[in-house]
Amino acid sequence: MDCPDTCSLDVSVVNGRVQSIGAGSGNPDTDGFICTKVRRFTRRQYHDDRLLYPERRIGPKGSGRYERISWDDAIGEITTRFRATAEEWGPEAILPYHYGGSNGKLSDERLDHLYFAKLGASRLGKTICAVPTTLVAQGMYGRMPGVPFAEYANAQCIVIWGANPKASNIHLVPYLKAAKRNGAFVIVVDPARNFSEQEVDLHLEVLPGADLPLALGLIKIWRDRGMLDSVFLKEHCVDADALLNAANAWPVDRAAEAAGVARSDIETFAEQYAKASPAVLRCGWGLERNVNGGQAVAAVIAMPALLGKFGVPGGGYTMSNGGAYRFTHPPVPIPEWRTREINMTQLGAVLTEPLDPPVKGLFVYNANPVATTPDQNRVIRGLERDDLFTVVFDQVRTDTARYADIVLPATTFLEHWDVRVAYGAYVVGGTQPVVTPEGEPQSNHDVFAALGRAMGWEDEPFHWDQETAFRKVAEAVSANGDAMDVDRLADGAVQRTYTGGVVQFETVFPRTPDKKVHLTPDVLGAEPYQYREVGNSAFPLALISPANDKMVSSSFGEYNYPELFVDMHEDDAAARGIADRDTVRVFNDLGEVVCRARVRGKVRRGVVLMPKGAWRKSSMNGMTSTALCPATVNEVGGAARFNDARVEVEPRPSGEGT
Repeated sequence: MDCPDTCSLDVSVVNGRVQSIGAGSGNPDTDGFICTKVRRFTRRQYHDDRLLYPERRIGPKGSGRYERISWDDAIGEITTRFRATAEEWGPEAILPYHYGGSNGKLSDERLDHLYFAKLGASRLGKTICAVPTTLVAQGMYGRMPGVPFAEYANAQCIVIWGANPKASNIHLVPYLKAAKRNGAFVIVVDPARNFSEQEVDLHLEVLPGADLPLALGLIKIWRDRGMLDSVFLKEHCVDADALLNAANAWPVDRAAEAAGVARSDIETFAEQYAKASPAVLRCGWGLERNVNGGQAVAAVIAMPALLGKFGVPGGGYTMSNGGAYRFTHPPVPIPEWRTREINMTQLGAVLTEPLDPPVKGLFVYNANPVATTPDQNRVIRGLERDDLFTVVFDQVRTDTARYADIVLPATTFLEHWDVRVAYGAYVVGGTQPVVTPEGEPQSNHDVFAALGRAMGWEDEPFHWDQETAFRKVAEAVSANGDAMDVDRLADGAVQRTYTGGVVQFETVFPRTPDKKVHLTPDVLGAEPYQYREVGNSAFPLALISPANDKMVSSSFGEYNYPELFVDMHEDDAAARGIADRDTVRVFNDLGEVVCRARVRGKVRRGVVLMPKGAWRKSSMNGMTSTALCPATVNEVGGAARFNDARVEVEPRPSGEGT
């Protein structure tokens, strides 16, 4: 479920139906428990909104009126329409829109990429999440494997920056608690309060977008006090000057003002982290989602290098461990694909503004852009175009599926083969069907195989069955040069990897070409570590839209988030005459969301919170947080800037129309 933990699961099946899902024993981090989202996955598996058969639209777009058709008819109509589009407008007028998320190495970027590459469709820039973090980690460390979760229990100082393990990394939490019992000093940097005072020692409620000056202020303290590890920097690092020069401009008082935190808290952070060994930094994805995101990530993950925190178990940093795994060879060879690239964050503009050629065919899979893509109103206007042929391939009838011309039912992870490579825990898991789906859902592999064959293409992968494709993918996965036990994975088991231990700069090293840490990677552009303020006097509140314990992106929105709330600080609510559970209007120049307010100690002053991924039915006016998020993009990788949304909130009188 797009979670770094990648749990082992035991599934109980009775009379061909899933009865329960519990924790398995293959992944040691799973440790006997799983999140409620997956434990209750049967609610999605057998939900009334589950798509069971291919369908064709028979009503206006958005009406949700469809008729059942056969798979042959669906594949035939898609093939006919895409061929006609390619002939009239060129194949770049077709756009695949997708993300990886909850799909493994078999279900994502295998046959789908082969199909669209051969078609000559536009390529998609997958920028919604993890682009700045990935590019920066690649440029600085070559995506060096990170500190294992279990090692956090031995750390003396732990920094959780821009992450909420309680929502999307729950198996780190027991290790944090163990470390705290052992005397660790735990620091959290987050505008929202997700930990109690008993769980952490210091919480810096940074203003959204201001992580960069906070990190630079810390670095200046360490430099001014002679705390930098000059030996480590000389032996293992290059390009430090730009970072250190940028830090010089951020004395602690200036950094405190920009970040919206107390000077004393910055100094406490600097002292505790500098003196502790082992010290470990957990860098999340929250700090990347703004105009300064790439620069902030770079400054944050530079900190363990500047202070020489590596070389001991539990010392260093963890972000994504996806780079710990590689393909020894392409399991599905993809022909050269150099068509134009379209940024997924800007889908609304792509569908509503002049483009040459215009997008006339859209194939949405592994994604729900109405709920997750910025500038929601424009995305919907684009999907309403009568001249846009849209296919949506999903497990349930999402908000996006209601605008499709053809709807295709997809299998869940309980119904198909896949190879799941963890990006947190050091495991690779094999999944296999445990039940036969009700109705006619099909896997990503089978659908794109059928589409390829319908085009008359004879490429061998289009003729593989799922198990053959599974083995081809599993055989290509390598963990630090070690091959996978394909038979073990095919049995639904887990293979533990990096069993010799991961100690940064002891057993694993940077994977950059020169094996050095590049403290100012080229990806930061011409003005590395340049801070840009985001403000709007008409809309003074910063909106953040993080994950929560009920949703994974927009997955489970069909049942798991029935009512949308906006969280406010008590002072911000009082200043606007808003009480707890009042109906409010959250708005800016892009749109408005009508929902109820939740006034509690969740967020700092100047910040409001509306969870990401909620479906339209959860609000009072059918709009959600992405209606308020700009489609502007980050300099680093063209990534989404959700947390640059600035809004105002006002009471909505009772009885006023929605």
